[in-house]
Amino acid sequence: MFNQMKDLYKMQKQAKEMKKMLKTIEVEAEEDGVLVVVNASQEVVSIEINEDKLNPENKKRIEKSIMVALQRATKKGQEIAAEKMKPLMGGMGLPGM
Repeated sequence: MFNQMKDLYKMQKQAKEMKKMLKTIEVEAEEDGVLVVVNASQEVVSIEINEDKLNPENKKRIEKSIMVALQRATKKGQEIAAEKMKPLMGGMGLPGM
């Protein structure tokens, strides 16, 4: 029983360290002059719009571009997080991990 508690504490500590590390990994995606940067914890770090795209007539297109770039960057972050978490999840003995 003591060994299981010790292993659980160790895995919790590793998970905390992994979460901290994931915040430092940034991925970016660009769509039609809009650049979105997201960290591997799936937090938006920044959004940049190329100045030549800032035309009021292009508002809908810009909004769509932000959405597409954000979705791409988030997906990249999820993929990195899943890859980095594999070793921890495998240690838990969960099926499919």
